[in-house]
Amino acid sequence: MPRRTLKPQSLDFQPRPSYPYSPGAKGGGFIFTAGQVAWDETGEVTAIGDVAAQTRQTLKNVVAVLHEGGATVDDVLKCNVYLADIRDFETMNAEFAKVFAHDPPARTTVEARLAEPTMLVEIEAIAWVSKDGD
Repeated sequence: MPRRTLKPQSLDFQPRPSYPYSPGAKGGGFIFTAGQVAWDETGEVTAIGDVAAQTRQTLKNVVAVLHEGGATVDDVLKCNVYLADIRDFETMNAEFAKVFAHDPPARTTVEARLAEPTMLVEIEAIAWVSKDGD
């Protein structure tokens, strides 16, 4: 199965030199995003301390990877959400619901220590575009 690395222009700083990963990958009709965080186009974490704003930026980054692979949020089958503090669930959930307003994907949400202390949320997605969508 051929695999294509997905690297949207808005995330061209990814991966950081010490982080061996790709922002996304496409193969077999599926798109897998790496865990995205609230990095802006300069590679800096935005909205320090603001879970709602970080969730919006994180989802913007997820959507950019999906679009690079030819998918939309309507193609997402599953998301995993990692919160630095599970008490931020409702705030994250409200922003998530704005992006996945209709027929949201399956989702798992857990509390986890994230890669940098300023990161409050990380989200990854799996989408299906087509059996022959490579």
